[in-house]
Amino acid sequence: MKKMLFAVLLVLPFSAQAELLKCKLVYNLKGWSFLYRTYSGHGTVTCANGQLANVKVKSRGGGISFGKSEIDHGEGTITDLKDISEIYGAYVYVGGHIGATRSVEGSVMTKGEVSLALSGDGRGIDIGFSFGEFRIDPM
Repeated sequence: MKKMLFAVLLVLPFSAQAELLKCKLVYNLKGWSFLYRTYSGHGTVTCANGQLANVKVKSRGGGISFGKSEIDHGEGTITDLKDISEIYGAYVYVGGHIGATRSVEGSVMTKGEVSLALSGDGRGIDIGFSFGEFRIDPM
């Protein structure tokens, strides 16, 4: 009986780590930048285990960034989650964006062990490279 209990205790940490969640964020953002970058919007997070959350998204930062644009139906992948509640908070980002009429944006960011990769296209006139904070908050 002791050997069986010991074997179960050995397996538990490995099985818990293997069950990390992957979630998808679909979002809309609108804003401007002139050295300082400020964008806000909303989205929906859907996880592989069926969990769902409507969220507010916000991006603030600085860098060499100029313009005004909006991203419609951008997509993000959030990885290494234990639960959907870990999506909330501030992610540190570095990203680039460029566009004249059509706008394209891409960013990779992290919040501790949780990672978020965003890509989206939309419309506007913008160009730049920026760094800062991307927030996901409950609706």
